[in-house]
Amino acid sequence: MRIISGSSKGKKLIMAKDKITRPLKDMAKESIFNILTHANYINFHLRNSKVLDLFSGIGSFGLECISRGSKFVFFFENYPPVLKILKNNISNLKYENQSNVIDVDAFKINKNTFKFDQKFHIIFCDPPYKEKKIELLIENIIEMDILEKNGIIIIHRKKGDLDSYPKKFRIIDTKIYGLSTFVFGKYLA
Repeated sequence: MRIISGSSKGKKLIMAKDKITRPLKDMAKESIFNILTHANYINFHLRNSKVLDLFSGIGSFGLECISRGSKFVFFFENYPPVLKILKNNISNLKYENQSNVIDVDAFKINKNTFKFDQKFHIIFCDPPYKEKKIELLIENIIEMDILEKNGIIIIHRKKGDLDSYPKKFRIIDTKIYGLSTFVFGKYLA
């Protein structure tokens, strides 16, 4: 596992040793960034963007964003063994000033429990495959109004999973890569 592009290109990330954590593979990550960068139907610029990385794991997605020019990433992770690895990866890349690690269950983030003082250009959701509360997560994001006007929500799911989404969530694209499905969407204001 490594950083694919940008200022930290080629630098290795510390991996989790347990089987519970499912890191975002390099090829899948590269596919996501190719879509963000080159797809005509997505009007998006990574440079100076603010990113919310939910279920961060070792930080593979958010750290890649910083390397490619994102301004700041909020990492949400609350699994103690992986939380330590995430913090080490941030420190090893010297990204402490461009990130904030929050030890909170992402499903407990709502307008009554957590206040953001900014909106995000990308919200990346990579919950465990067995997790079925995706609609609740998206509803909380919509209710908190934390996605920028042209922002994108990316949801990483197991290939073939049929999640339901709120009516206000508009799917822009669905891409399948290996065992994964990536849902790109935004919510209708």
